[in-house]
Amino acid sequence: MSKIILTGDRPTGRLHVGHYVGSLRERVRLQNSGEYDKIFIMIADAQALTDNAENPEKVRQNVIEVALDYLSVGLDPAKSSILIQTQIPELTELSFYYMNLVTVSRLQRNPTVKAEIQMRNFEANIPVGFFTYPISQAADITAFLATTVPVGEDQLPMLEQTREIVRKFNSVYGETLVEPEALLPSNKACLRLPGIDGKAKMSKSLGNCIYLSDTEEEVRQKVMSMFTDPNHLRVSDPGQVEGNPVSSYLDAFARDEHFAEFCPDYQNLDEMKAHYSRGGLGDVKVKRFLNNVLQTELAPIRAKRKEYERDIPGVYDILRKGSDKAREEAAHTLDMVRSAMRINYFDDAELIRAQSEKFNG
Repeated sequence: MSKIILTGDRPTGRLHVGHYVGSLRERVRLQNSGEYDKIFIMIADAQALTDNAENPEKVRQNVIEVALDYLSVGLDPAKSSILIQTQIPELTELSFYYMNLVTVSRLQRNPTVKAEIQMRNFEANIPVGFFTYPISQAADITAFLATTVPVGEDQLPMLEQTREIVRKFNSVYGETLVEPEALLPSNKACLRLPGIDGKAKMSKSLGNCIYLSDTEEEVRQKVMSMFTDPNHLRVSDPGQVEGNPVSSYLDAFARDEHFAEFCPDYQNLDEMKAHYSRGGLGDVKVKRFLNNVLQTELAPIRAKRKEYERDIPGVYDILRKGSDKAREEAAHTLDMVRSAMRINYFDDAELIRAQSEKFNG
């Protein structure tokens, strides 16, 4: 069986370093590994519209922002198909069929959906499209017969919902769809990078992000303003590394070679953490080191983004070609689904023959 990846992001804003360590960096590695036969990277604008229906221009403008971020981190259109969700109408039809396989109570129990509803203060005024987006996501994944879905741990309940839909469909209509597996980041620090304000999650809506496209000065200012251990008032005070956002960012980004270049007082991150924990290491020095690490990581990304920004028509052409290829794959899957459900009336010669004999003897 072919090994196929499907992953993507909602275009509700520029992508940030949480996206980078949580998924983008891994996507590039997987793309270049040669282990996968097909890779589909989706800009999920239809899902973005489920809670932005009255502001479609926001979604429209951010499609190109996300595409630029994808290309700047190293996603290669020669190796990965980058597509726009709304340009694949077959996904909508698949979603409609899957809706019959999921109960309202099951959707209500989905932890990711519950958390998102609470965060957006929807309460009883939940848009139906938003409420059912786990079903839409199942259509996205199964349309390309994806075997692997790189996700953060907060998306595991969504993937499990997809797996349930696949099992239900196959049990009712026969083996047709592929049950996907999750692929989590290998670096545990990357599972959920906190916001610079110390909040549990970096989020565009909370305004606590460092964006991949931020300027060098914007990154520096955000790093130097980061929340740390509130009890670490003096350099001599012992510091807490657990739950400290600066420490979490270093876990995700710092490598031993960074110490040799920017902070030769330490050989590795463990030594720096130990010094901070026992006291004698100030937050400013640690933040300056983190800033140097991030600038080293983000500088080539910024430079590549500038190159693509000079040819926006070319970027849209990449999206068009990726969407065309994706639609061919989705149409093939939809044909299989229709056949399994026995609603492929005009293609079923046996049905037509049998009905003809029924009425004409």
